[in-house]
Amino acid sequence: MLTALNSNTLTNLLFEKSEDFIGIYDLNEERFVRVNKVGARMLGFVSEAAMLADPVRSRSLRFQPLSDENRATLITQIRQTNHFEELIQVGRQDGRPLMGRLVIDSFAENEQAYALIRLIDQARLVQAERELEHSVRRYEAIFSSATIGIIVCDKQGAIVSANQLANQLFGYSTDEILALTIEQLVPTRISHYHQKLRQSFNESPQVRAMGHNRDLNAQRKDGSVFPVEVSLSYFRLEDELYAVAYIIDSTFKKEAERQLLTHRDDIERLNADLEQKVVDRTHALMNTLDQLEQSKDELARALAVERELGELKSRFVAMASHEFRTPLTAVLTSATLIEKYTTSDQQDKREKHLMRIRASVNHLNDILEEFLSVGKLEEGKVETHPAEINLAKLVDETITDMRSALKPGQTIQTQIDCTGTIWIDPSMLRKILVNLLSNAIKYSGLDSVVSLWAACSDANLKLVIKDQGVGIAKEDQEHLFERFFRARNVTNIAGTGLGLHIVGRYVDLMGGTITLTSELNKGTTLTLNLPYENYFIDRRQ
Repeated sequence: MLTALNSNTLTNLLFEKSEDFIGIYDLNEERFVRVNKVGARMLGFVSEAAMLADPVRSRSLRFQPLSDENRATLITQIRQTNHFEELIQVGRQDGRPLMGRLVIDSFAENEQAYALIRLIDQARLVQAERELEHSVRRYEAIFSSATIGIIVCDKQGAIVSANQLANQLFGYSTDEILALTIEQLVPTRISHYHQKLRQSFNESPQVRAMGHNRDLNAQRKDGSVFPVEVSLSYFRLEDELYAVAYIIDSTFKKEAERQLLTHRDDIERLNADLEQKVVDRTHALMNTLDQLEQSKDELARALAVERELGELKSRFVAMASHEFRTPLTAVLTSATLIEKYTTSDQQDKREKHLMRIRASVNHLNDILEEFLSVGKLEEGKVETHPAEINLAKLVDETITDMRSALKPGQTIQTQIDCTGTIWIDPSMLRKILVNLLSNAIKYSGLDSVVSLWAACSDANLKLVIKDQGVGIAKEDQEHLFERFFRARNVTNIAGTGLGLHIVGRYVDLMGGTITLTSELNKGTTLTLNLPYENYFIDRRQ
């Protein structure tokens, strides 16, 4: 029983190399018959045998097991559809729950029905979402509770955001102020002049104070005018310029200044009996100015934190918009169109859109895998596992898997000068090849050639991958292996900026080196040197 399932190939590929829970479930006996070591440890068991002996977990992974009726219904569904996915709470041996994505694919072996069950730990994704939500809430709390009026407008002057104090200063509700332009908050007689100032700022934005050596006034909803002090800053989001105005109502300060000017002549005529009062008033004023200075320092620190949070939010929004919008739009469009193809003679059209949906979902999954890979590398959870491989076979299998990504007319040419077998981590090497070949294909044009040359000598594997693509500017090359960095000439091409960073970390783990040479519009060449152990295995022994 399960002769094919116990083969060395299946054990190495599924049970020994996977970082997720992998199990084989007998649909007739309704229990697991195989579980990988990682899966057993994930559920708190010391071994596969311990889990298979457990009367509860050997039958169901769920924190709350299904009833007999519901389990029978699910097994029937799996038999009929051959595939099932669900986000569930899994029960560990110690009773603690684990959030994971359950992926089930059914198959038959010797007229016996089985299911291949994969469980992917979702804890890190949930934690990342929670941290992002907390970060956004902190940003919103600082913005909303700031002790200074803050207004954000776009390049055309439309107000896109205003905090609570700004609403109070101008007498508008949140919905009302977001329907205005910035010119509607300045006195009517100078609104046309303010438009010219805004255009000048758009042409050369800089952080500065407004109204140097002159008074500034603003206009409330009721038409009343009041003096203000205004400082400007800016930021860019998806190449769109936004101006930020920090506004302080200076009514009381101006009134104090006016009173001082009004009474200056009187103060000069006061006799010596009033001098002490003048000293006292001056002292009180100095204390007030010191307090204002302290408040200014506190505000500057708060604004610095706010800007940092704003940059974090902008980076996330830019990444999400750039990387997720296109595949999500494709999925939504195709799903909508599929609903319109209801007749049997339109099956080819349905298949076309189903393929688009699968491709988009795979693209999103690749992005997620890159983020998860970076997390595992940063946490030190990735280790090398050398094995005996045939380099030419591994390269050929990798290229075969990537042929669907080739553009019209593109080809991959290989030359493998490596006889026999070598000992090296096949998983890491395959991921390195996939990343580098994907980049070469993505950044090269139609009818181009991607070449791969490999040579083995003195326990060193040398790999050279060369393309005829857009190339990389010299000033960008030194940053290419940094996280989230993308060369300026490829920002219009989809990518997360993590691929070469991951490759660099893998090369470091394997004890190797990687170098890059490139020239704009002529292509890029990457050279890797990876040490390996060349054990000779006599198959006749």
